[in-house]
Amino acid sequence: MTKSKVMFIASTGGHLEELLQLKSMFSNYEYSLITEKTKSNMYLKDIYKDKVHYLIYGTKHHILTYPFKLFMNCFISLYYYLKYRPDYIITTGVHTAGPMCCLGKIFGSKIIYIETFANMVTKTSTGKLLYPISDKFIVQWESMKKVYPKADFGGWIF
Repeated sequence: MTKSKVMFIASTGGHLEELLQLKSMFSNYEYSLITEKTKSNMYLKDIYKDKVHYLIYGTKHHILTYPFKLFMNCFISLYYYLKYRPDYIITTGVHTAGPMCCLGKIFGSKIIYIETFANMVTKTSTGKLLYPISDKFIVQWESMKKVYPKADFGGWIF
């Protein structure tokens, strides 16, 4: 039996920490892990070897360079998508996940988005973008069902 191909993708920091709570699932799939390249997460290469890949780090707070980095990350995302052709993309967000999920939707991958634990009552920018295209949209707070009525309440991943 062939394992499903799953791409786990998240920005560095809290979003990545949330995604890594799912690490016990990784070995059930032919998986890849994608995040941003920062000093704080280079250790992932030691753990996940050739399964981890990096995008360019940059947040919307880097006003001058963010548009360029986002543009470059779209091309890098396309490369990784075509290389792995995942059946599923699972993400906790944020900006690095948007382009990958949009590509995945275009090419037929199933998108599973887990809204961040940090939001109890408001939508995130990535949540707004991915809510309409996600095949499964999961919230970690029951209160978020009012914000995203079609979401599934999954409870906390921590």
